[in-house]
Amino acid sequence: MDQIQSIRVFARVVEAGTFTKAAESLDLPKGTVTKLVQHLESRLKVKLLNRTTRRVTVTPDGAAYYERTVRVLNDLDDIEASMTNAQARPSGRLRVDVGTSVAREIIIPALSDFYRRYPDIQLDLGVTDRSVDLLADNVDCVIRGGELLDQSLVARRVANVPLVAVASPAYVRAHGTPTHPEQLESEHTIVNYFSTRNGRPFSNTFTKDGQTLEIAGRYKLAVNESNAMTAAVLAGLGVAQVAALTAMPLIERGELVRVLSDWTCETIPLYVVYPPNRHLSAKVRAFVEWVAELMASLPHTTR
Repeated sequence: MDQIQSIRVFARVVEAGTFTKAAESLDLPKGTVTKLVQHLESRLKVKLLNRTTRRVTVTPDGAAYYERTVRVLNDLDDIEASMTNAQARPSGRLRVDVGTSVAREIIIPALSDFYRRYPDIQLDLGVTDRSVDLLADNVDCVIRGGELLDQSLVARRVANVPLVAVASPAYVRAHGTPTHPEQLESEHTIVNYFSTRNGRPFSNTFTKDGQTLEIAGRYKLAVNESNAMTAAVLAGLGVAQVAALTAMPLIERGELVRVLSDWTCETIPLYVVYPPNRHLSAKVRAFVEWVAELMASLPHTTR
């Protein structure tokens, strides 16, 4: 059997965590994946993986073998890329995961430009505010806001997105305009955002003249998806901190009003993230550079 193919399959099983997911990502029958890993173990005369009914774990020998061979695989990919015209004409299937509001308001409206530049790339765009496992889910890269929790990933900051406090005109007519963030704890209702990881609500941070307040707020509705947050504010359900790139066009059209504008809200960093041991192919590199250029052209963001 092809030794390089066996090593590639083994690496994919390690990254995916199961033979089934590895087979799906490689477009191979599960039986073939199993046979290739068994062939590799037989050739090396060591056990690389521990199999259970639910998950595959790596043995100490398997972990050491993976760390060394994944570098070799990356070097091979680099050599092949340098010997072809792939850099000039990126092609193939690209799996990207992106947050909902970024997809709706930034990425999707600009994709016609991306396809004009790279007509041979087929893009699978996963749209969710939930975290994904890049390796297990076979995702090439993700676009996410907020500080990174997994320091093992490679991240490129492409923009900083300020938040602004807003409410609907109907809410302001019914409840008045808040003049201090602390009023959100008692006199006003907020629309809150809760973490997709642990279900806990995020605090709303306000800063002025060196003073920083973290406001939990009095809420009747909390959501875990950014488009739902915007819809709730437009429906007059409360005050919320919304990304400026979403809020400012709505403010300009009179659909939302800015409140507490003399206080500064938090600024959210926006990253393109990809696995450290995955070869950055021409198609991924093309997408990352295109996203960075796109973000630099946007109003209501900073670099």
